Amino acid sequence: MKKRLLKLPKDYSFFLFGARGTGKSTLIETTFKSQECLYINLLDPADETRYAKKPEEFRQVVLAVTKNIKFIVIDEVQKVPKLLDVVHLLLEQDKVKQFFILTVSSARKLKMAGVNLLAGRALTYHLFPFSYLELGNDFVIEEALRYGLLPKVFTFRKKEQKIKFLQAYTHTYLKEEIWAEQLVRNLEPFRRFLEVSAQCNGKIINYSNIARDVGADDKTVKIYFMLLEDTLLGTMLEPFQHSFRKRLRLSPKFYYFDVGVARALAAILTVPPISGTSYYGELFEQFIVSECIKLTHCYQSEYRLSYLLTTSGAEIDLVVERPGQIPLFIEIKSKNNVHSTDLETLAKLSHDFGACEAVCFSQDPRAKKIGDITVYPWQEGIRKFFS
Repeated sequence: MKKRLLKLPKDYSFFLFGARGTGKSTLIETTFKSQECLYINLLDPADETRYAKKPEEFRQVVLAVTKNIKFIVIDEVQKVPKLLDVVHLLLEQDKVKQFFILTVSSARKLKMAGVNLLAGRALTYHLFPFSYLELGNDFVIEEALRYGLLPKVFTFRKKEQKIKFLQAYTHTYLKEEIWAEQLVRNLEPFRRFLEVSAQCNGKIINYSNIARDVGADDKTVKIYFMLLEDTLLGTMLEPFQHSFRKRLRLSPKFYYFDVGVARALAAILTVPPISGTSYYGELFEQFIVSECIKLTHCYQSEYRLSYLLTTSGAEIDLVVERPGQIPLFIEIKSKNNVHSTDLETLAKLSHDFGACEAVCFSQDPRAKKIGDITVYPWQEGIRKFFS
């Protein structure tokens, strides 16, 4: 098992959010000794049915545990949201000494149930697919752009196996997270939405265009995007808002949590990304933004990420607002030899803005200075500003 960057506490209860297949259970199993844990897996239909019918029985089980049990693990707690009320009572009234570890792969049912996430009595962590930092020498950029970084992908050697897995993963999402939980009434428009939204991964959302392609209205499409966020499959990147003299466009972008999953949903896994093409550049940008999102959750929780686009079409790929520091403007280029002409927009917008730091993440082999902009090899840039 690869060592994960996320460090989980052993002296406080916590939620661990993460999409299916990101390695939540594996991380818990390798962090906490099995003999010190009472483990309840709500993916087991018997346990789910048992505690859904009688959630109070969970309290009886916890109160009966022996002294050697230090942690109570509930895997996929969103399947029985009422258990969180029981956990709250155990912490509030019974003053149990055990810590609770609660994994969540979909926040939708928790939101619908009005759960308060234990009113601050539990910390919140997020787990994503592997970061390149966790993979070390096993990381290959071409493979990452083609198949993504879900842990299970790395158990397969053949490309056909990786493709089959990713196709099965997206099918499982539809079957288990959406249809079985009755999160949408009509699956077919949502199935089409997944393909269209994946084709728009990392691009500005045009709700009307997507609604037309899907055969739904704008309101439904917005609900679909909320559903993707709630099931932890992606993140909205909001537009940068500031008293900037240029008029800014205010539509968000949406980034799937993994480029391999996005390619599977878009049904283009068999199409290899070719360096130098516009598609390769788009994938590279999606990958870099995803890495920044991962590490922001892991290390820099107070960072605020956005993007900037003026009405004239001038764009900055990533804007990072850092507490106590000037904003960081990041241009992302997949080229391995960035020139001054590649940075004209970044140079102009950063100059117009004033107090900011402007950098470029690229595939250049070494850092270099072009005017006021520092061009970093993307690995070095991410380590410097996000880890």
